[in-house]
Amino acid sequence: MKTLNEAFEHTLQDIYWAENALSKALPKVSKAVGNADLKAAFDDHLKETKGHIKTLEKVFKSLGKSASGEKCDAMDGLLKEADGLLEEAEGHALDVSVIGAAQAIEHYEIARYGTLREWAKELGHDEAHALLGTILDEEKAANAKLTALAVEAVNPKGKRKS
Repeated sequence: MKTLNEAFEHTLQDIYWAENALSKALPKVSKAVGNADLKAAFDDHLKETKGHIKTLEKVFKSLGKSASGEKCDAMDGLLKEADGLLEEAEGHALDVSVIGAAQAIEHYEIARYGTLREWAKELGHDEAHALLGTILDEEKAANAKLTALAVEAVNPKGKRKS
């Protein structure tokens, strides 16, 4: 990569791959967790993630490009970490561990979408800027929802077990 535009397009392919990989992983996570509110949050986020994929396809189209992904090593690693937790943890430990792994994924996505949004603005891609901003807001909301679930439903002192 030698230009901002090349970096932008590469990172867009990276996050497109990441969202597609996440959409395949979320059903397994939802099935594994025990807390009903947490399960519902993962089911809801799967719907949002599928929407993000469609929105990213609109971003590609606005650039005159076909939607395509390039393996995202960061998301691949985060998903492998989450998969390991599903194998190793159980019960309450599984639920709290999965929230932590999910927030790591959300933080990665927030960083990527924030960067992409600003690059789109710099490059004069107004439609892409707006679309990426929408996804960024949804990722921030998903992270906030996970925090609220951890604090209010999964980690309360009355439900904690050492």
